[in-house]
Amino acid sequence: MPDHIQETKNWIVNVIVGYNFCPFAKREVLRDSIHYQVEETTDLMVALQTLLVECQRLDEEESMETAFVLYPNTFKTFKRYLKFLDLAEALLIHQEYEGTYQLASFHPEYCFADAEADDPANYTNRSPYPMLHIIREESLEAALKSYKEPESIPERNIRVAREMGLAKMQDLLKDCYKH
Repeated sequence: MPDHIQETKNWIVNVIVGYNFCPFAKREVLRDSIHYQVEETTDLMVALQTLLVECQRLDEEESMETAFVLYPNTFKTFKRYLKFLDLAEALLIHQEYEGTYQLASFHPEYCFADAEADDPANYTNRSPYPMLHIIREESLEAALKSYKEPESIPERNIRVAREMGLAKMQDLLKDCYKH
């Protein structure tokens, strides 16, 4: 059986932190303030409920900065995942978490709206499994204030991924499955 959490940690450390795709991730990795939850269900309602449970966990455990909810058995296609993401974001609003938490989305087939499927830039959001990253908005706002030109982060990531090329980005993702 795969170790979904270890493979996700490999991806975060080796890809996201390793290539600085998120300049705020390294601090949380070093602080060990990231919670990982694997939801094995294929039931949409259970998947949404798990998201709420993780938001509640973040409410209760202030030392935990952020959380990843992994859905290895659900949302195999990116199209289905995007529909789930819409429901998840609507649920956060309905549960009055808007302004408290926001979601970042990652999927093995991630494709930006105006990108070709084989664009290396997609790999900045391609992860070992479909997952949602729950981010504390207050912490994100503070981090962005301390970062010079935060609007340049996505452009830099696209440039770096494209310079590395498709084969390299594919290999980086494949390497996450090695323990």
